[in-house]
Amino acid sequence: MGDPSRNAEPLQRTPLFEAERSAGGRMVPFAGWEMPVQFAGLLQEHKAVRERCGLFDISHMGVLRLSGPGAKDALQGLVPTDLFRIGPGEACYTVLLNERGGIRDDLIVYDRGWDEASRSHELLLVINAACAEADTAWIREQLEPAGIRVSDHKDDGVLVALQGPNAASQLQQLSDTDLSDLPRFGHRMLNIPAVGEAFVARTGYTGEDGFELLLRSGSGQRFWQACMERGIAPCGLGARDTLRLEAAMHLYGCDMNASTTPLEVGLSWLVHLEMPKPFVGREALEEQTSAGVQQRLVGLRLEGKAIPRAGYPVFRQGAEGNGEPIGRVSSGGWSPTLGAGIALAMVPRQEAAVGTRLEVEIRGQRHAASVCQRPFYRAKPQN
Repeated sequence: MGDPSRNAEPLQRTPLFEAERSAGGRMVPFAGWEMPVQFAGLLQEHKAVRERCGLFDISHMGVLRLSGPGAKDALQGLVPTDLFRIGPGEACYTVLLNERGGIRDDLIVYDRGWDEASRSHELLLVINAACAEADTAWIREQLEPAGIRVSDHKDDGVLVALQGPNAASQLQQLSDTDLSDLPRFGHRMLNIPAVGEAFVARTGYTGEDGFELLLRSGSGQRFWQACMERGIAPCGLGARDTLRLEAAMHLYGCDMNASTTPLEVGLSWLVHLEMPKPFVGREALEEQTSAGVQQRLVGLRLEGKAIPRAGYPVFRQGAEGNGEPIGRVSSGGWSPTLGAGIALAMVPRQEAAVGTRLEVEIRGQRHAASVCQRPFYRAKPQN
């Protein structure tokens, strides 16, 4: 057999690649990109974000720009969330669905408002790296016939996430701008002296206060360097995963996919069936709402030092040794903050109530677990 790596597509690198490698980043393949999995170490990076501030390179993610007189109305036909609940300078989390109500991808929609010069409404979409190519092709197929322009807004730019309880104060000092009036999911253009202009949004994937910034390549490199000079911890994919798991934030391809609906994975709050407008997957979700879901994504906390991982089988407590599992862990790991094994798992709806006792099989042994409230960790409110 031949070496499959010979025919593999070369990995893409972000404009921060060399700076990250110089900072000690251990680079690994991820969704077609060469990205840092850690720098000083996962636990140190996790703690830095929970207690102070950390900086992540998320330039592997896709950023699309939609523009046209009816851009918002056209996109509304692709998502189950009422986009007219947000206005210029605001954003919302939502999902793209297939006709069966399954989730194609999750994304954030940023409303940039009406541009008088071009006579068009502008939206930005941030989509997952692994889905970017398929998402872009599908969105173009759906929207371009309606006269909506769909373009790559990131190009060779830099997308970074500054996250943690000190994120606001650090960004304020770098930009000389008061950010106290920028609400969660709010966004604006920001000038950062000695760095350049940035699109900044109060969003993130860690469960902490923080910001995501889109900058041109050179500006992004200068911003990274400025953060390093301030002692902000560079953080990798490993800490990003443990942080998002503690916050019970879904990972596409693990906790949700094209075969699961928003109603099954705890995202029913994204589905606004009271809207009169049709959207892709609406009929399937209406049917499921009427019939009730048969499975639910739940949070599990394990006893002792057991560490659950994706794919591990879940059993009813006390089930026979050769009995069939009732579910599977979709995401799992050790929580540095809680000092316990935690997981997201899909189980039958009858086993989904908080307090239900279950077991997770780890290397042939069953370990006690309980269905618990999500998120596992909630950040303290910022002043």
